[in-house]
Amino acid sequence: EESTGLQFTSDATFIQTGNTGKIQANLESRFLTPYTSLRYFPDGKRNCYNLRVEKARTHLIRARFLYGNYDGKDIYPKFDLYLGPNPWDTIDLHRLENGTQREIFHIPTSNSLQICLVKTGETTPLITALEIRPMDNDTYITESGSLSLFSRRYNSQSETYIRFPDDVYDRQWFAYFQPEWTQKNTTSVVRNNNDYEPPKSALSTAATPTNASAPLTIEWSTDNPEDDEYYLFTHFAEIQELQSNETREFNMFWNREPYYGPLTPTKLVINTIQSRSAETCREGKCSLQLIKSNISTLPPLLNAFEIFKVIQFPQAETDDNEVATIKNIEATYVLSRINWQGDPCVPREFMWDALNCSSTAISTPPRITSL
Repeated sequence: EESTGLQFTSDATFIQTGNTGKIQANLESRFLTPYTSLRYFPDGKRNCYNLRVEKARTHLIRARFLYGNYDGKDIYPKFDLYLGPNPWDTIDLHRLENGTQREIFHIPTSNSLQICLVKTGETTPLITALEIRPMDNDTYITESGSLSLFSRRYNSQSETYIRFPDDVYDRQWFAYFQPEWTQKNTTSVVRNNNDYEPPKSALSTAATPTNASAPLTIEWSTDNPEDDEYYLFTHFAEIQELQSNETREFNMFWNREPYYGPLTPTKLVINTIQSRSAETCREGKCSLQLIKSNISTLPPLLNAFEIFKVIQFPQAETDDNEVATIKNIEATYVLSRINWQGDPCVPREFMWDALNCSSTAISTPPRITSL
């Protein structure tokens, strides 16, 4: 792809079903070339990509969806997205003229992974692009569950967004700024001090409260305060030249409770602070505040931040050896059944035709009992 330098390949070797299409010609100039084509699935309830991954390693998985009136019907589809046998999210493209995407950090439990699109109504599921990148295993760690991207921002008044090649993992950073902030900039090189490798272009700017005594506050809402859990990754670097009588030190608070600190950003070196455990939000309101300490002469500073919602994928996949066996049978006898996709046994409503599987606890891999 010319503007980013990313190499996209055909999905034909990763899926055996579906048809290919193109968005309307008058829309093509608005999108990167790889986002102007798509695959749609008029047949079958569940259609799945089969991907090779590295077991027990964190992967960035991003799926993009753009309708673009490819079929001339002007009917925006709605369908479910699954990761293996587990629901990931519902994709509703109604009036989303620029499409939408889902991104997650996930650790596969085997060397194969299925990404599935599930028909839930009368409309036809589709997908525009699917990207998978292995990450450093010391990054984006959780106590349990996977991390679904909620927000990724760098604090700047810029109108541009940052991705590859500035970000080696092609994470996409959008500018974010509040009226009560002052922007700080540097032309010096900001060095990374950890494996997260946030892009240097996102670290050369930062926000501080214009009122030096005020906290720097980031707030958002959640629809399910009893269930939603979040992880925060905040990126700091001191990009101002401090005088000998100036200090910058602050504490971090989550929903007004102590979260981390005191913290003094390192000069021109990025430091990343991540949640020690999943955080919840009271009464549907989430709040991160940076408050300067008593010894600080300068207000708090923040360069960039990432917010993720925890998603649990509790359903165990079918036993690896038995999946390999049934796929060998499928290949040997050249079997072709539209629903022989994804996990053979689970979820049970998508169990492959002509198979019987054991009923087990959700965390126990089911086994194929007969064919």
